[in-house]
Amino acid sequence: MKNKKIAPFILSTTAITLLAACSGNGDSASSPDYELTDITLPLEETVTLKMTTSSSPLAPADPNEKLIFQRLEEESGVHIDWKNYSSDYVEKRNLDISSGDLPDAMWNAGASDYDLLSWAEDGVIIPIEDLIEKHMPNFKKVLDENPEYLGMITAPDGHIYSLPWIEELGQGKESIHTVNDIPWINVDWLDALGLEMPQTTDELMTVLEAFKTQDPNGNGEADEIPISFIFDGGNEDMKFLYGAFGIGDNDDHLVVNDDHTIDFTADNEEYKEATKYFNELYNKGLIDTEAFEHDWNAYIAKGKEQRYGLYFTWDKMNVSGDNESYQPLPVLEGPTGIKHVTRTNGFGFSRDRFVITSANKNLELTAKWVDQMYEPIQSVQNNWGTYGDEELQNIFELDEENQMLKHLPLDGTAPGELRQKTEAGGPLAILDEYYGTVTTMPDDAQWRLDIFYDNYLEFVNNENNYPRVFLSLEDADRIAQIDADLFPFVNRKRAEWITNGKIDEEWDSYVEELERLGLSEWMTIKQEAYNQNQAANE
Repeated sequence: MKNKKIAPFILSTTAITLLAACSGNGDSASSPDYELTDITLPLEETVTLKMTTSSSPLAPADPNEKLIFQRLEEESGVHIDWKNYSSDYVEKRNLDISSGDLPDAMWNAGASDYDLLSWAEDGVIIPIEDLIEKHMPNFKKVLDENPEYLGMITAPDGHIYSLPWIEELGQGKESIHTVNDIPWINVDWLDALGLEMPQTTDELMTVLEAFKTQDPNGNGEADEIPISFIFDGGNEDMKFLYGAFGIGDNDDHLVVNDDHTIDFTADNEEYKEATKYFNELYNKGLIDTEAFEHDWNAYIAKGKEQRYGLYFTWDKMNVSGDNESYQPLPVLEGPTGIKHVTRTNGFGFSRDRFVITSANKNLELTAKWVDQMYEPIQSVQNNWGTYGDEELQNIFELDEENQMLKHLPLDGTAPGELRQKTEAGGPLAILDEYYGTVTTMPDDAQWRLDIFYDNYLEFVNNENNYPRVFLSLEDADRIAQIDADLFPFVNRKRAEWITNGKIDEEWDSYVEELERLGLSEWMTIKQEAYNQNQAANE
């Protein structure tokens, strides 16, 4: 991607008006004006900035109880007064905004492109490119050396409104994000019944029928669940198996063909055939009856009891635990005789992790404080957790001689659970070049990459996935409107067809309804944005 010149710092008239309004209201103005310039951290006297955030219910209600934030305060002299929402974050955040109760900044902002651009238009947040240029050398270094990320965070109007989270773990097709919903099959049950690992969709159905009828766990009860998933649950959905029938499906229902045209997957004939396959599984009583309604907690509770013959998740340790009872299901050959893995459109980037509001009177201080997050060794801790914690399990040990953080063994702890308790999240950058110099590759990440190389990479046929394009406010608004109707309809019909059948009878009317809901317009916006992104990369 061509490097773009960072635009000058400009506030719209609307933003200036709102900034003045917020500054004039003692209740909504987030902090005093410390009148600090030419700042060097740590400060001689502690000052306070106010921020909102969201975090896991497993984490402390006050983020300052996390060792990472305690160290940051000690090293910077900046105290953060947090308003932390662990549930209903978007709703509560929006209520704060509408009431004019603005903090200095939002950490883990959870903002869509439409949010960012509409907040900017309404003067809720400010452009920060000038702050980056003047006061954020760590982040500017990341952008200078990786200009593609500058393109990803630059809005169509040329401004930068937010700071990103970047986590590189492999590039292109070899990224750890290429497959999210790995299928895990119970090999203990295969061994108990003398069954071979299935290699085709027909063989999988035969295996699942045996799991249901032949008591593979040997307890004399029909309590086995042949296949389970969380319907439309991202990493826990069963879309991986759709790839056995052709183009396949992913969470966005969107793939990129090798001629750079895009394809909406949920109106393909192959999608229909895959859904009919799942309907056959359902009619034979092979699908968990709770798969369309249970939540994460219920899903992992049954997983930890090892009641599943086949289930889906990013990392089996989070569901069935640290054991060898479950192994990756190989890529299955479907009715066409072709093996295919459908790429996700995911990769380690989110542009919405930190925004500065128009109520902030201490821009230089805020910029220099948040720039610490892009110091490599700080980014590593914010992303995974820290070292030297005397109360909680540590994810790292510090090699003081080499100033390197080395991942410790998880010792059976689910990595997701440990991270939620101790990580800081927010804006950060983990680049591939950090592995072996700043930190080690996490054992669970390396293990997952090995699984991908050993089982799936060979069958990832598409060379590209859909990039993180930054839509204009008008296009982002229209896409959001269409998504609000289109995606629930697609998911509802898929669930109905799996459980009740009738997909052949209803298919034509379904395709007509997709069109009525705006699919063609959706495709046009997505294709034009993709084309513009391609041109910018040439």
